[in-house]
Amino acid sequence: MKPETLGFFEKVYEVARLVPYGRVTSYGAIAKYLGAAKSARIVGYAMNGSGGKDVPAHRVVNRKGLLTGKHHFDGTNLMQQLLENEDIEVIDNQIQNLEAVFWDPAKELK
Repeated sequence: MKPETLGFFEKVYEVARLVPYGRVTSYGAIAKYLGAAKSARIVGYAMNGSGGKDVPAHRVVNRKGLLTGKHHFDGTNLMQQLLENEDIEVIDNQIQNLEAVFWDPAKELK
């Protein structure tokens, strides 16, 4: 992996660590905040490799609130369980009431 990619991953992790308990953000929102609006997929790759880095990756979902990264968590429903432990309702792998729990770093980290 190129050094600049690793640097970008670290920036992604820094933002993800700021997502408050009981809130979620999206891959695209993090990418846009970091000035790389078309890099949502790269943010997803970063989240996939975030294990052991003290990053609350369960709080990062796709733009529709789908738990697209759930297969990177140990166990079949760990991502959903972690979100539900934070009082976030998930039905059929999708966050309910996404607008109410969505955290946009571009607005929150001015």
